[in-house]
Amino acid sequence: MEAPIFIPVFKNFHPSKNKRMLNEVLNPSLFYHDSAFDELYPEHIRKLSQMHWTPVEIAKIAGNFLAIPNTRVLDIGSGVGKFCITAGFFHPETTFSGIEQRRELYNFAETAKAGVDLPNVTFMHGNLTELEFNNYDHFYFYNSFYENIEPDSRIDYAVETSFELYDQYSRLVYQMLAEKPSKTRLVTFHTPGGQVPPGYQLVNNSYSRLLKMWIKE
Repeated sequence: MEAPIFIPVFKNFHPSKNKRMLNEVLNPSLFYHDSAFDELYPEHIRKLSQMHWTPVEIAKIAGNFLAIPNTRVLDIGSGVGKFCITAGFFHPETTFSGIEQRRELYNFAETAKAGVDLPNVTFMHGNLTELEFNNYDHFYFYNSFYENIEPDSRIDYAVETSFELYDQYSRLVYQMLAEKPSKTRLVTFHTPGGQVPPGYQLVNNSYSRLLKMWIKE
């Protein structure tokens, strides 16, 4: 009978305190379960994890689909960086980038990335309307616009939300995806199918149809 495997949970862990220990010991356990990964963040951020941050298991699956060596994947609304860091850890030959409009969340993503030390992961603080989408090949989208139309799902009051912004951002991403070339890959999570333009073939539909993988024909 095999001995049980114990995965440690690190209370009040600060990633910058001991980078060598993190890289050599903690990395595998960080990506075993959300409870371990979320210890990288303070309590008020951990409380938002279930609703707002990509689960580790979903990030692994999405990363496996999107990761093509020497290409760049963009997380549209990257929050505290959970998707990019997880996918980047398992796929070092692919660059994972995230854009986030909330300065606090961007700072937490940068802190976590610095501790895990992933040179293929980058984060940007800014708005989608300012982004040059031609710099990216494939995309991950966890319906980051939803809080504009559902007040109960708001992260905080640091940014403006409105039905008009939901429509503006949705149209922007829709048009961007429509203009991407053939073979572009897209993963959507908790995202209405109507936000994906024609020409994208659904190749996988799992997790109660919440996780969808697309390839542009």
